[in-house]
Amino acid sequence: MTLEQQTVFDAIASGKRGLVQGPLRVWLQSPKLADRAQALGEFCRYETRLPPRLSELAILVTGSFWGSGFEWAVHAPIAIQSGLAPEIVEDIRVGKTPNFQNKAEAAIYAYAHELHHTHRVSDETHRAAVELLSPEGVVELVGILGYYTLISMTINAFDVPLPKGVADPF
Repeated sequence: MTLEQQTVFDAIASGKRGLVQGPLRVWLQSPKLADRAQALGEFCRYETRLPPRLSELAILVTGSFWGSGFEWAVHAPIAIQSGLAPEIVEDIRVGKTPNFQNKAEAAIYAYAHELHHTHRVSDETHRAAVELLSPEGVVELVGILGYYTLISMTINAFDVPLPKGVADPF
């Protein structure tokens, strides 16, 4: 690694992630991109106002949309550990609309699914999300969706392999 790459690698490794794997390793080819993207990622993953269960739900909808196996392999267990029902995780994986009991989960799913599939969000879906998450929460949700789209695109474009021993979920 160049000195610039090593500096960014060390910053990522010493942060909340602790690991430099998957798309983060790809980004090291462009240290400035890696540095800025990982900082955005740290905010999107650990610092938004959405509780982990909801942000992980948004990440899974994004990973499923992009068919990003590495993303799914990393985040599905985290989502379940954060309190998302395994049935919801499986429904998203196979492309089925989950039966949500929680209004915030339903709003996150509807917003993410609609934005990914239609490239827009209806007024009704937007209003419901703002009521449950706040205007700031919805902006942060869109940030999560955008960041994990970048992650998924990187995984797919550079054919990032699944973690050792993990079968392709898609």
